[in-house]
Amino acid sequence: MKNTMSKKAAFYVIDIVVIAFFFYPILIALNTAFKSPLETAESVLSMPSGLYLKNFYEGMVKSNFVHSLFNSTIVTFPSVILIVLFSAMGGYSIARHGAKTFFIHNLDRLYLASLMIPFQIIMIPIYRMFRTLGLQNSLFGMIVIFTGNSIAYATFLYTGFVKSVPKELEEAALIDGCGPYRIFFNVVFPLLTPVSATVAALHVMWLWNDFNISIILLQKDVVRTLTVKQYYFFGQYSSAYGMAFAAAILSMVPVVVCFLLLQKYIISGISAGAVKS
Repeated sequence: MKNTMSKKAAFYVIDIVVIAFFFYPILIALNTAFKSPLETAESVLSMPSGLYLKNFYEGMVKSNFVHSLFNSTIVTFPSVILIVLFSAMGGYSIARHGAKTFFIHNLDRLYLASLMIPFQIIMIPIYRMFRTLGLQNSLFGMIVIFTGNSIAYATFLYTGFVKSVPKELEEAALIDGCGPYRIFFNVVFPLLTPVSATVAALHVMWLWNDFNISIILLQKDVVRTLTVKQYYFFGQYSSAYGMAFAAAILSMVPVVVCFLLLQKYIISGISAGAVKS
């Protein structure tokens, strides 16, 4: 009995340490966001003497927050919708027809190969290609690169999940006269809600916080997203830490709301997607 209680106590202590480790940067951000520039210069770790809300106002003005928020929304959520749609169709094709068709059978290997290529290797070719096509400084171009760059990983999640869906449902729909598209969209796709929510939540976070692609392709101020705007709080001779952290906290709100809405599906979708048959 004592050994069991000791193990539980040890696990609780470890959990508290891990939680504190991951929440420490957030606490620092909150602490700095409510401090005046003088207090931040004196000590980064000290508590603020009061709520210095001017950081939030000045941070929103300097980053053109409303317009940058609009740009981030435009490039993130349409990309996520396309990723969910295309990856679901690709995962379904690989899971159901991979063994029958040579091209589809090797498609998963092509996706796997694409995941092994670091973005830094294709960074310059992407820049030159998008500049040639006139997609640089274009929100539509960002949707294209976000979607294409994310489909491979999402397809793997869908492939594993589709294998857990009974084929008898599709056979019954086929007997009732449904074609392949109706079988997918009316029968299979609604059953993929858990993994779809997982893919959506993960990619909202990743695309919303993207910096590498955005800083390369979005060089005009009118199309810059929130993450790129964060970069301009830090200059060669000065850094506006208070405004930067205040703007960062405001930019976190849409992602946090998305996770709160989809959190019950995330774990179930990832665990189900790991099932192999």
